Amino acid sequence: MKRFVLPLFLGCCSFLGGLAAVQFGRFVPTAWAQPTAPLGEPDRLEERFERVVRKVGPCVVAVEAVKLAHKDGKTKTVEESGSGVLFRQNGQQGAFVLTNNHVIAEAEPRQITVSLADDRIFTAARVWADPESDVAVLQLQGADNLPVAVLGDSDGVRVGQWVLAIGSPFGLNQTVTHGIISARERGQISLGTSIRIKDFLQTDAAINPGSSGGPLLNLDGEVIGVNTAIASNTGGNSGVAFSIPINMAKRVVRQLLEKGTVSRGYLGVQTASSFEAADAAKLGLDRAQGAWVETVYPNTPAAEAGLRSNDVILALDGAPVRTDNSLINVVSGLPAGQRIRLQVWRERKTITLDAVVGDWAQGQVRLRPKP
Repeated sequence: MKRFVLPLFLGCCSFLGGLAAVQFGRFVPTAWAQPTAPLGEPDRLEERFERVVRKVGPCVVAVEAVKLAHKDGKTKTVEESGSGVLFRQNGQQGAFVLTNNHVIAEAEPRQITVSLADDRIFTAARVWADPESDVAVLQLQGADNLPVAVLGDSDGVRVGQWVLAIGSPFGLNQTVTHGIISARERGQISLGTSIRIKDFLQTDAAINPGSSGGPLLNLDGEVIGVNTAIASNTGGNSGVAFSIPINMAKRVVRQLLEKGTVSRGYLGVQTASSFEAADAAKLGLDRAQGAWVETVYPNTPAAEAGLRSNDVILALDGAPVRTDNSLINVVSGLPAGQRIRLQVWRERKTITLDAVVGDWAQGQVRLRPKP
């Protein structure tokens, strides 16, 4: 009898124990049940930060430009400090520095010096600049075999993702800060009269004077933006900073290096810088989206297309126009001569107009006030 009772008892214990384990397992937190990652994998956030800095830090440079400033009839020498990142351009020999135009504007190439992370110093051999987007490219004198960063894809940037910024704020080279992408497509900021193309990534990574031109990086170590400006009442970091999306910078760089200048399209309208809900309601719209036309300049593509003052441009070739700034950016990226279709809100109804994009270089001459 004992031969049968003992195995039966042990079998029942095993069954009940297994059943209890299954039931208990339902209440075990998922983290307890997951196997721990091998120690060698860089899954921890601080390890990913460190890896990006090791990878890209040697590619980040400090830029110093000596300029002549004119004030009250006097001329004096001033120094502008900023940052930049080394990169390589397909089809071009050597490494280049990507930075902001406002860092090096009005300085002769021989008055621009670039300091590397290993303390080597180079002089700019040639400079290409686009004031309208605030992008500039430097070619270095006698620079070979330099480390270069990877220029990524800013179209895939997500609000909330981690980013790092590296630069030389207040002359403190190789300073690293971190934060997140706070917003995309920011254009409602004033950056001076020459900067017309504004489509910024907003970040809360600490950026201060001297950081201009430095890279904004994702956690793969790719450059997704060029740090350009801060919103501040004191001149220091306030957690609101703006970076040029790298895809926009790459388009500008490609044209600068291939043609020496940037070609842009235009329509010939002056749009309202502010389009509030109350304005939209008065016009009969149910939302404050679109580019509200204030002025249509004569003898321009806009005038020939039949655009009028007080029109609201809602879409271009079927793509919604969210703000006046988005209209400027889209049209600027189109080649002169391209035909486009505009969806326009006029007198409480939607109409369609066809337009031919004009050449901005010629348009500037046409729109410039006569002396």
